[in-house]
Amino acid sequence: MTKTLVLTLLVVPNVSLWAADFPTAEITNGQIRAQVYLPDAKNGFYRATRFDWSGVVYSLQYNGHDYYGPWFQKTDPTVHDFVYKGPDIVASPCTAVTGPVDEFAPLGWDEAKPGGTFIKIGVGVLRKPDERKYDNYRLYEIIDSGKRTIQKSSDSIEFIQELVDSSSGYGYSYSKSVRLVNGGPEMVLEHSLRNTGTRAIRTSVYNHNFLVLDGQPPGPGLVITVPFPIQTRRPPNKELAEIRGNQIVYLKTLEKQDIVTTPLRGFSESPKDNEIRIENHRLGAGMKITGDRPLSSESLWSIRAVVAMEPFISVSIEPAKEFAWKSTYNYYTVEAAAK
Repeated sequence: MTKTLVLTLLVVPNVSLWAADFPTAEITNGQIRAQVYLPDAKNGFYRATRFDWSGVVYSLQYNGHDYYGPWFQKTDPTVHDFVYKGPDIVASPCTAVTGPVDEFAPLGWDEAKPGGTFIKIGVGVLRKPDERKYDNYRLYEIIDSGKRTIQKSSDSIEFIQELVDSSSGYGYSYSKSVRLVNGGPEMVLEHSLRNTGTRAIRTSVYNHNFLVLDGQPPGPGLVITVPFPIQTRRPPNKELAEIRGNQIVYLKTLEKQDIVTTPLRGFSESPKDNEIRIENHRLGAGMKITGDRPLSSESLWSIRAVVAMEPFISVSIEPAKEFAWKSTYNYYTVEAAAK
């Protein structure tokens, strides 16, 4: 199964053809038009074992701007995470994904023996091959991807995955919906996770938020704002970006192998700190991401092709209980800087 997975993922010769080559759906509310890859174990765009398969947005258009899209040119199963090869960014199958996508920490890895199973919510039951530590860039064998259901309307899609792993005692019913709000440039991601197993679910989840605004590199005019004064143990490269109070301000257009990355600290235990504004005054476009759960951690990662703000939350669910969370995305224009 793993061999088939890798080979089919490599049949992606042209970025412009990706949408046509895989199962997709389109939703709109009249102001926003979003295109979403659909989970499909045989033909889906993303079939690796890092990210949740549901709600992979590969394009969202508003007021002449497109917020998402591919940030890499090729995939290669021999690559760990991603590498630069000549003019191309080459991603591993586990990292080769687009838009706002969720990743859960694994369940049951530590107690599983080699050959046993562990869980990645949104992916399925996976095989633990050996004693090496868990590596989210590694492609694991999928034993059971559960039962998946998709319900679509003109302005929303709901993805449901139901899974039970009797050998580990874990089980869940996971619902994720992508909904465009009527009358405004707003997208809502609504999640619900019900514990149907016999063991408590203790994990974390974050959205990687692969922002590829109009296909342009991050640079001067790009400002990221959060509600709290930013503290960090590892500031970004001062030639590329700097922290100014509650903002990260880009100073140079990222090129070649430039990287701006920093872990953010200084947030409180209140959900009010789970808010991110990203504005590009060179392009005249912005967005706000608001979560309804307290942050457990937060990070920024960006290279020449993509900006990713990653808000993490903790998840703890006893058997027969349910946990829900929501992220709201507002898209807007800002005054473009004089050129």
